[in-house]
Amino acid sequence: GTTADAAEVALRADPAGPLCAQVFKVVADPYVGKVSYLRVFSGTLPSDSSARIGDDRRETKFGTVLRVQGKETQPLAAAPAGDIVGVAKIDDLAIGRTVSSGQEPLIMPEPAMPVPMYSLALQPKTRGDEQKISESLAKALDEDTTLRTTRDRQTNELVVSGMGDIHLTTLLARLKRRYQVEVDTKPPKIPYRETITATAEGHYRHKKQTGGAGQFGEVYMRVEPRERGAGFEFVDDTFGGSIPKQFLPAVEKGVREALEQGVIAGYPFQDVLAAATDGKSHPVDSKEVAFKIAGRMAFKDAVLKAKPVILEPYVNLAVTVPDTYLGSITGDLNSRRGRIMGMEAGAGGAQTIRVQVPLAEVAQYNTQLRSITGGQGTYSMEFSHYEPVPPHVQQAIIQSAARGREEEE
Repeated sequence: GTTADAAEVALRADPAGPLCAQVFKVVADPYVGKVSYLRVFSGTLPSDSSARIGDDRRETKFGTVLRVQGKETQPLAAAPAGDIVGVAKIDDLAIGRTVSSGQEPLIMPEPAMPVPMYSLALQPKTRGDEQKISESLAKALDEDTTLRTTRDRQTNELVVSGMGDIHLTTLLARLKRRYQVEVDTKPPKIPYRETITATAEGHYRHKKQTGGAGQFGEVYMRVEPRERGAGFEFVDDTFGGSIPKQFLPAVEKGVREALEQGVIAGYPFQDVLAAATDGKSHPVDSKEVAFKIAGRMAFKDAVLKAKPVILEPYVNLAVTVPDTYLGSITGDLNSRRGRIMGMEAGAGGAQTIRVQVPLAEVAQYNTQLRSITGGQGTYSMEFSHYEPVPPHVQQAIIQSAARGREEEE
């Protein structure tokens, strides 16, 4: 183990030594509550005692120490070094945490966990079950540190990630059995982006006349592509007060709304400069709302003339397989628009192929890899960058987005 300041300490399995135990398993029992299982490496953990958790110098009160045999539990007076025991209802006892006593907290190295690669988006079957799902998933994550949950900010989907389809199928069955939570699942949406590849100009006049006061705002706008990752910039290139200064923030707000909503397929827009170049106003009918609408629509008009493209996320994928499957895997990755970046020979005749590939092509790669290798392959991936999609893929994405909007309407 180590102390809080990273000094290494040798531990002996001595019941009389300083207490050092580590959590290796957590079970969220619907009747008992959270039960944490510990292995005692050194010292003794008595029932109804106090000890430190992790590097916290404050002590936490421990209740009865339990010997667990299947579903049966037996209270113990104490757990000496070498014992494996359970303790109930201590929220801070997560997998990998260390329990210690003595003058300095002791910390055992946490076990290295594989990174989850297979993801599903969850939707409650019953309306109003969102809170119930979140609470049950939080308990599941306590039990299994190879699970991850995220709320995708772009798609607003609740996404759960694990080691594979069987792993997540087992998780969902457990949620249904324990907490009566049922969900529909689907592959997570791919976080596409939109941008432009050329400079263009657009224009929109917003004029609305009703019985009372009207609305009027007219905006001319130029859009220019920016370097990847440069983000959005709005500039005022008007002159002579063609758009009164007090309405320019409304024009920018309208453009920012269009950035969020997307223009060609409903995905967030990025890396573009929008310049208001000219416009007209009315002394009575010009209002902020009119210039916000005119700004948004002038931006969209310009974008459609500026050779817009959809960007897709690429990942760095590392696939390790026995060398007998090397040809099959490289052929499969090439068919997924992958670019082979290199290969490395490993122990036991294993080969690791490194490839850059669109996320859309490998989002469910766990299933395909198992099918090709009979379960003998492993892989890892991490986000790399965004690139424009090929024209035929872009057309398919736009058509899919249009169908989605029609279904929502």
